[in-house]
Amino acid sequence: MSTAQRESRIDLADLPRALLSVAAGVVHNVERAMVGEARVRTARGNAWEAICADRARADQRDELRRIVAALATTRVGADRRERVN
Repeated sequence: MSTAQRESRIDLADLPRALLSVAAGVVHNVERAMVGEARVRTARGNAWEAICADRARADQRDELRRIVAALATTRVGADRRERVN
């Protein structure tokens, strides 16, 4: 078998890659057509949304820690009052 014949064969592993590439292109074009050029998701937009979500979760954790600390302080005060009486 010559080198030219070996190179002309189609590898079955290439077919799924080609289909996925075409499908990704179709999805990208449909997204642009449906939502408009200005609203297409980008890596920068995704990163910013992730940063905002992380900040919101951190704020919620801080608020929960404050509530737990306030409840613990209230509980300690109540325990001391019960011991005095």
